[in-house]
Amino acid sequence: MSEIRGCGGTGKAPHGATGRGPDPLHDSNRRGFLGSAVAALAGVALAPGIRLIDLAGARAPEQAASGKVRWGMLIDTSKCATGCNDCVSACSRENGLQDTGRPRTDAQWIRKIDLRDLRSQQQHSAPVMCQHCAEPPCVDVCPTGASFKRADGIVLVDKHTCIGCRYCVMACPYKARSFVHQNLADQKPEVPRGKGTVEGCTLCVHRVDRGGGPACADACSAAGHGAMVFGDLNDPQSAVAQRLRELPNRALRADLRLDPGIRYSGV
Repeated sequence: MSEIRGCGGTGKAPHGATGRGPDPLHDSNRRGFLGSAVAALAGVALAPGIRLIDLAGARAPEQAASGKVRWGMLIDTSKCATGCNDCVSACSRENGLQDTGRPRTDAQWIRKIDLRDLRSQQQHSAPVMCQHCAEPPCVDVCPTGASFKRADGIVLVDKHTCIGCRYCVMACPYKARSFVHQNLADQKPEVPRGKGTVEGCTLCVHRVDRGGGPACADACSAAGHGAMVFGDLNDPQSAVAQRLRELPNRALRADLRLDPGIRYSGV
């Protein structure tokens, strides 16, 4: 077992209507309006948070996330240098997270912490973010359905229905959720945020849905570290699946049986 240490309708007749019977043109327009309304409602009913994805400009409604894919990541702590914050900086740039000088309340979607094995006493530095669990406790405790898991395993927060109760913050054993305490400015168009709501790592879903990878993993690779490998855990030919077969690895707090999509090697 590892020990994690770190910071924590009105009923009125339409204008111009008469009592001479149905107006074909009016009925046609009405049917068109109702059709659009039903289509819009159908889009909302697809899954909690679908509007979040729409606003993020990521995956179109007709291209729903597939359960055949499960996005995940392997973090090789033997390649993760103490003091390196390339992944943290990349996350902040990509998602518009700003340092306001309040470390206790500033948004923290990914953080570097020390991991210590209680048996061997070996210590490693590693990035920790939302673990995108197959059985996410944040989803279980959310009273509005704002916390939800996509079919492809990415766990998100629907800003339209989050009431800021912070039950998910308390339920997450990885301390991976942040609460937005202040008004926000200069937001990224693809990363909607809002005061009074909870947020966390999205695996850069707006990039993933366009065929890319999370900013943290891309930055780690660009810097030549190679400590973070992202991909489809269900595809045996993917780079991450191959690395998982090659390296001994484990989930953080595996005893909780949450089946996280983020796995760690070297701990």
